[in-house]
Amino acid sequence: MKKKLYILTGAGMSAESGIKTFRDSDGLWEEYDVMTVASIDGWNKNPPLVLQFYNERRKQLETAQPNDGHKGLAELEKQFEVHIITQNVDNLHERGGSSNVVHLHGELTKVTSCADPSYVIDIGYKEIQWGDKCPKGSQLRPFIVWFGEAVPVFYEASQMVRDADAFAVIGTSLNVYPAAGLIDYVPSNVPIYLIDPNDVPSPSNRKVEYIKEKASDGVKILTQKLLNQFKIKV
Repeated sequence: MKKKLYILTGAGMSAESGIKTFRDSDGLWEEYDVMTVASIDGWNKNPPLVLQFYNERRKQLETAQPNDGHKGLAELEKQFEVHIITQNVDNLHERGGSSNVVHLHGELTKVTSCADPSYVIDIGYKEIQWGDKCPKGSQLRPFIVWFGEAVPVFYEASQMVRDADAFAVIGTSLNVYPAAGLIDYVPSNVPIYLIDPNDVPSPSNRKVEYIKEKASDGVKILTQKLLNQFKIKV
C-alpha cells in the first residue's frame, strides 16, 4: 500500500508559471489593493471592478503553463498516494497531471450565484460581466473564497491530513488562516517539509525540515528525501 503524502501549496507554487501574487515586490498589490478586489466588502462596494480583476486573472491563466514543480508533484503519484490541498485558485495542478486536488479558496475557472451557492459552473477562461445571471436571475460571481468569507472545505481538509504519512508545504508564507492551521492537524510523528526560497517562520510546536528553493527545484529535492525516508527504490 502506498504511503499517504499530503501537500499544502500556496502562491509560490505557481510563481514560476508567471502567476503574480499579491505579496511579491512586483505582484498584484502594485496594481490593486487586495481588500478592494479579493474581499466580500470589495465585492459589495464595486462588483464590476472585482469582475474585471478576475477576468484579467482568467485571461492570464489561459496562457500560463504548469511548471516543473507541478509536474514533479504529479510524478510522485507513482510512488505515493498524493493529495494536494491548495490555496491557489488556478488549475495548474490539474493541468500538471495531479489527480487529487482540493481547492481551499475556490477555482478561477468557475462561477457561482450570489443567491444560490450550490449553483457552480465551469466557464473555462471566459469573461463574466455585471448583469450576467444564473437561471434563477441572480448575479454570477467568481467561485472564489474572499477575505471575510468562511472557507467551506477547510474542515474536510483538516480531517484529511490526519491520515498523512508525510506532509509538505510549498510556496506559502503560512500567514493566511485557516489554511496555515492545517499543519496543526498533522500527526505529531509525521515528517514535515517546507519548500520556499524565502524565510518562513517555523511553527513553534513542530519540527520542520526546510528546503530553501523555488518550487521546481524544491520538489526534486523533496522527492529524493521522501524516497529515502520511506526506503522506496525506483
